[in-house]
Amino acid sequence: MIIEDSIQTAIDATMPEGIVEVHPTRPQTPYQVLRLLPKDATPAQQDSAIQAWLKPREIRYSEQPDTLHLPGEGIPKDLKAVSLPQYYRENFFSNDTLYHEELSAQEFFGMAGDPVPYSYANDNLVTSILIVGFLLIMLAFSRMSNFIVGQAKNFIHPSKNTQSLLETSGEIYMQIVLTGLTCIVYALLYYLYATEFVAKTYVTTSEYVLLAIFLGVFVGYFSLRFGLYSLVNILFFDSHRNKKFLTSLLYISSIEGLLLYPALALLAFMHLPAQNAIWYCLIVLILVKIMTFYKSFTIFFNQNGFFLQIILYFCALEMVPLFTLWGGLSVIVDYLKINF
Repeated sequence: MIIEDSIQTAIDATMPEGIVEVHPTRPQTPYQVLRLLPKDATPAQQDSAIQAWLKPREIRYSEQPDTLHLPGEGIPKDLKAVSLPQYYRENFFSNDTLYHEELSAQEFFGMAGDPVPYSYANDNLVTSILIVGFLLIMLAFSRMSNFIVGQAKNFIHPSKNTQSLLETSGEIYMQIVLTGLTCIVYALLYYLYATEFVAKTYVTTSEYVLLAIFLGVFVGYFSLRFGLYSLVNILFFDSHRNKKFLTSLLYISSIEGLLLYPALALLAFMHLPAQNAIWYCLIVLILVKIMTFYKSFTIFFNQNGFFLQIILYFCALEMVPLFTLWGGLSVIVDYLKINF
């Protein structure tokens, strides 16, 4: 070859005259090849010499089993049997389409934007509840408009004709349904208050769990309220006045949900300021408590004229459960919120 001849010429030029170096064997290592070159050989000449003398050969392993091993040692592993540990064969990108060319990958275009913040208007469940509540209110006004107006007139000026004020089973059932709607409205309103003024994140896996907790608390509050009134009134008053008061209390509770529903709808869809909604709810709550106080006074204490008893009665059965409800909700929110 030309490269070998040039290298041999360079070697012969460096040798003294009359001395001929005989190489009985072919160089087997790069070190032996480099010793044949002059000291001032360039790296390119060294590389060419190694490529000229040393040719890569195919490695052929013996197919015969290796029976020569140290006594007491196990049979050596086959050099061709290569096994990687589990943490080398499986990693975070093992199932990634970009790591495996044989898997189809989805193309992504553009840049991801900020996630849309949570709101009632974007929640299908809450929107469905609001729509069902609106339909219930329309149904109540269409079927019970005369009853609602008549009860409102009788609320301020009680009528002596009791036959005209008798309620049908359908009217009682509709009032119970509207009282359940009042619990739902209160639960949604308090959830808005908690997420706006207390904390944004909670330990619950979903906001529906938190809503369910609030709904259970308000259902328990209204049930306990009716139970306490029934128990106390049975002990101190006759059954006729007790039934009359419970009928008025059911009417007040159903009207309470109707009055609070516009605030919830405006918060969900019209982005009403939270402060305005709070003031509106406080006005409705104060109005409801005044109506309850007035009805309990006219039914139980009007003839007796004991003003101190009505104050104690109202505080024990109306204000104490209300403050207990607020304290219980505050404890629940403090327990469920995430403190950073």
